Amino acid sequence: MTAVLFTATLLCIVANAFIAIADYLKAGFVLKNSAEVRVPVAALPYLATMKLAGAAGLVVGLVAVPWLGVAAGTGLILFFVGAVIAHLRARVFYNIAFPGFYLLLAVASLAYLTGVVSGS
Repeated sequence: MTAVLFTATLLCIVANAFIAIADYLKAGFVLKNSAEVRVPVAALPYLATMKLAGAAGLVVGLVAVPWLGVAAGTGLILFFVGAVIAHLRARVFYNIAFPGFYLLLAVASLAYLTGVVSGS
């Protein structure tokens, strides 16, 4: 199980870095999705920064400071709970699996790093 959670943590880092870059570049799919869930384009750089900070925090948590990874995982969970809520509120269900998947990756990352911090 530890290997699965570790792999999910690595995937969470890569996925969040990728989507943060797409947000910064204002990729077409990002603009379309943000318009559908009523997120202003001006908010995209701030949201991207939060995702990138979460990914960076997970890296630091894996390499040197596990409690920082726990904080980053918690922040990503809260972020993606908000994203799922935004999809529900806007009634955009056809692609809700994407923030849901990112949320699951963040939960797995938190589970892994919590285990590292606790020594289990």
